Amino acid sequence: MESNLSSAGDKKVSCAEQSKCFQLLESILDGENIPEGDKILKEKLEKCEPCYKHFHLERAIKELLQTKCCHQITPTDLFENIRKNIQEIK
Repeated sequence: MESNLSSAGDKKVSCAEQSKCFQLLESILDGENIPEGDKILKEKLEKCEPCYKHFHLERAIKELLQTKCCHQITPTDLFENIRKNIQEIK
């Protein structure tokens, strides 16, 4: 039987709805008003390894861009290009 848990047994190693989860996490990071956003975020980060990694990568990219772009709004295409390049490197 295939296990969907990490070796420690505490987090899923794959996410069946990865695309939807990542979009939700990005919305939460962008500060959008998501009903029960804090609760959802806490559950995903505690239980799902792909969501955990994606959230922290997205947050690191946003923080880096904010510091390097002198607190200016980051152009969407720049952000998407950086995200795409990082995903290709992984």
